[in-house]
Amino acid sequence: MDTRDNSKSPEKRRVLVVDDSAMVRQAMQAILCRDPRLTVSIAADALIALRKIQQERPDVVITDLEMPRMDGLTLLKTIMEENPIPVVVCSGLATRGAEQALRALEEGAVAIIAKPKLGVREFLQDSAVMLLDTVWNAAQTKIKPRAAMRATPRITADAVLTVARKSPKAAPFQKIIAVGASTGGTEALRDFLGGMPVDCPPIVIVQHMPEVFTRAFAERLNRECAIRVVEAGSGERLQSGQALIAPGNLHTMVELCGAGLSVKVVDGPLVSRHRPSVDVLFRSVANSVGANAVGVIMTGMGNDGAQGLWEMKQAGAATIAQDKATSVVFGMPHEAILKGAVDFVLPLERIAGRALELAIAGERVQV
Repeated sequence: MDTRDNSKSPEKRRVLVVDDSAMVRQAMQAILCRDPRLTVSIAADALIALRKIQQERPDVVITDLEMPRMDGLTLLKTIMEENPIPVVVCSGLATRGAEQALRALEEGAVAIIAKPKLGVREFLQDSAVMLLDTVWNAAQTKIKPRAAMRATPRITADAVLTVARKSPKAAPFQKIIAVGASTGGTEALRDFLGGMPVDCPPIVIVQHMPEVFTRAFAERLNRECAIRVVEAGSGERLQSGQALIAPGNLHTMVELCGAGLSVKVVDGPLVSRHRPSVDVLFRSVANSVGANAVGVIMTGMGNDGAQGLWEMKQAGAATIAQDKATSVVFGMPHEAILKGAVDFVLPLERIAGRALELAIAGERVQV
């Protein structure tokens, strides 16, 4: 008979390894699985990792920095702000650039493990003891939400522009579509803009993304979509068949310009913890366009855009939120729905068509 006291066995720690290299994932999984106290799962990119984190929260995340679809720093910031988990960064970028390594630590990573350019598998095998120690140390780390670490109060769109007291006098018959997205938004926007015809109303978009990526993101969309997609520049006119992407690290607003509308790109404080902020864009649209606009809020963590979308609705605009089933993260749409800011909750594949109907008809239907 087995007389061992299994009640004293330590609870297993769950580790999620995120790396776009199959070789690295396999090597790290093999090393970590040597420790019977660990259970290991893997993800080929950050978007897959976010889904897995929602399904079963790991105790430690090990992530590369340089990955497609979403980089490791964005994944790290998302985890720290919304669902704090100890994160260990394992990336070749850590050895090539001290700035990247320091930035990862500033954003909340508990440790950096350098990955060499050559012999990745051999390096990880030789460093098995260090890797396991790092994972266990990380598992004991108590991570606080990033927002709780900040001494400054949460800043709203008031810091950039005030709410208009009067109904806006928008350019006659000019309809626009304003869109906000964050985590998972790059692929959602690709589908959304891909469904737009060449004569669609002007579209202005805030996608939470660092400044070095927004221009490349716009260029990629421009190659793939029928409409023209460009990074917004201050003073640029809104035109049919064109989508403007807010540049990273700057707020983008819509304003009246003579007989038409243009965008204004400005610096400013983080609003709802973001720059560019969806709240800033949506408020500017409520102020300058009112009922001639359609507001769309898509997948993303946090609540940026909820207040602005509510202000758009109060100004007479039609409003749409992406549904939970098709959102990578249902945070931003959910917050807008809870606030009473949403007229329609739709799956991603139906948003473009409905936004077009509402913009062209200029009608607002309450549901």
